[in-house]
Amino acid sequence: MATPRMNESWMQVRSQIESIWSEADFGDKEMKKARGSMQRMVKLIHEKTGEPHKEIFQKISAII
Repeated sequence: MATPRMNESWMQVRSQIESIWSEADFGDKEMKKARGSMQRMVKLIHEKTGEPHKEIFQKISAII
């Protein structure tokens, strides 16, 4: 079960992801499935934007 602090952290990370990749439309279900997995998040962003996996990973690593 997620603690309030974990949820707060997730909301900040999600907000930053949506800000960086503002051209992509991330649905709640997709984001919930990817939550907690860097690999799934990178894959989701790649599918939405076509950006290379390595670049996505670097950007996400910088915000967490």
